Amino acid sequence: MGSTPSCFVEVIVPVQPTLEDKFSFGLWTVGWQARDPFGDATRAPLDPVEAVHRLAGLGAWGITFHDDDLVPFGADAHTRDGLIARFRKALGETGLTVPMITTNLFTHPVFKDGGFTSNDRTVRRYALRKAIRNLDLAAELGAETFVLWGGREGSEYDAAKDVRAALDRYREGLDLLARYSTDQGYRIRFAIEPKPNEPRGDILLPTVGHALAFIGGLEHSALFGVNPEVGHEQMSNLNVTHGIAQALWHGKLFHIDLNGQHGPKFDQDLVFGHGDLLSAFSLVDLLEFGGPGGGPAYGGPRHFDYKPSRTEDYTGVWDSGAANMRMYLLLKERAAAFRADPRVQEALAASKVPELSVPTLAPGETLADLLADTTSFEDFDADAAGAPGYGFVRLHQLAIEHVLGAAG
Repeated sequence: MGSTPSCFVEVIVPVQPTLEDKFSFGLWTVGWQARDPFGDATRAPLDPVEAVHRLAGLGAWGITFHDDDLVPFGADAHTRDGLIARFRKALGETGLTVPMITTNLFTHPVFKDGGFTSNDRTVRRYALRKAIRNLDLAAELGAETFVLWGGREGSEYDAAKDVRAALDRYREGLDLLARYSTDQGYRIRFAIEPKPNEPRGDILLPTVGHALAFIGGLEHSALFGVNPEVGHEQMSNLNVTHGIAQALWHGKLFHIDLNGQHGPKFDQDLVFGHGDLLSAFSLVDLLEFGGPGGGPAYGGPRHFDYKPSRTEDYTGVWDSGAANMRMYLLLKERAAAFRADPRVQEALAASKVPELSVPTLAPGETLADLLADTTSFEDFDADAAGAPGYGFVRLHQLAIEHVLGAAG
């Protein structure tokens, strides 16, 4: 970080992952064979047991999966039980945990018009049974979160989908899942994962805000939160840190997917920090230190939902897995140093950032008191108050210098 001035207290955060970091990966990430709409697979299938051992060797804490990632679609009971037993044995050998499970309602052609919102009632019933079966597995493996990504819950043609009816069916499906989980005594929370498009032209619940509004209408709304993904919010040209902050404000950040994205285009799923680096810095600062308001703000898994580039062999896959964790820890180190820098503290005060946490009405003050206070309006000098600058550019420059390691 260069020479350190005497007024600056350097903060060192270890850049080797530990179990306390709660880093987790989806089996579908490191196991992605790199097929895309224009090209065949560039890597052979990955044994889930090998994924467990390799991720544990890299310092990861957890592994997550869709049902079909572990057990091929349509496998008989004997095959399913055997694959789950092998996986559990690997978990026991490595100490890796399963913090989250999700259900694949998007790959098989039966789900081409969605699972919970398919126009075909028989498909909706099948989707519910498939999700309930995986909910049982989640409880069996000790998962605390059940993520719901409705990648096929949407449409390409407005005339082909009654959106209000689809939302009714979506609500019905999630209410039934929560009711089943509660009846079974499971201690599982549900996290809705928003995405605007891809694979559907338009996906229902496309952003964090849409999902939060939808949750308010659920029967067991306390059991539901969100699982925002960096790239999904940025695909909508939204500020992901703002979305995460609002989820935290609502007490609904139940899980998070970290990756990299270059703005509003197809879902890139790059290594975390390999897209918008400054946004990644801001997000880590929020999650770890609560942003300007202090923290920590989030205690759950730091889950990487990325796809190793199809240009890579398996050496590159494991290198990219390690890169996700290292990028997060490097940004955590930079954010800690940023918060500890006296120049930053001075710039924050000059920009009146801490003042935003002060209630607009004083303790005990009423609306009548405000209306009677002539200094707040009648005698308020708007021209004088509007003249000084806020110094946001200097504050942002300091953040950039910390990200670049040039703050000294």
